[in-house]
Amino acid sequence: MLLVDTNVLLDVFGNDPNWVEWSLQQLRAQAQVHELCINPVIWSELSLAFESVQALDRAIADMHLRYLELPRPALFLAARAFVKYRREGGTRSNVLPDFFIGAHAAVLDCSILTRDGRRYRSYFPRLTLIMPCHNDVR
Repeated sequence: MLLVDTNVLLDVFGNDPNWVEWSLQQLRAQAQVHELCINPVIWSELSLAFESVQALDRAIADMHLRYLELPRPALFLAARAFVKYRREGGTRSNVLPDFFIGAHAAVLDCSILTRDGRRYRSYFPRLTLIMPCHNDVR
């Protein structure tokens, strides 16, 4: 399994001129070796780009993305990451979406396909991130 971060999917759905090629290439390549998945947080963030639940669900089905619920251990781990974030001077007052996504990947022991690994690296350092860099994998 591989969690696909919202930014990669928005590149494709929005035809981002800077990133659509990289994101499509990665989605195709990763689909050859992993089951591509999203969770409720990713679904919710994606919903901002769609007019209806049905349109979003069709797009997800067309991309063969599996929808996974967030297990309680991931929710707990996301809260622990948030506590660390606040202790380190973070100013947000609610648990950040990246904490839910990173914690979910950690609990599943799977990788994340993303263009922005900053928070994942800081709060979930054992995760494997597939992202733009020299070898596309970090």
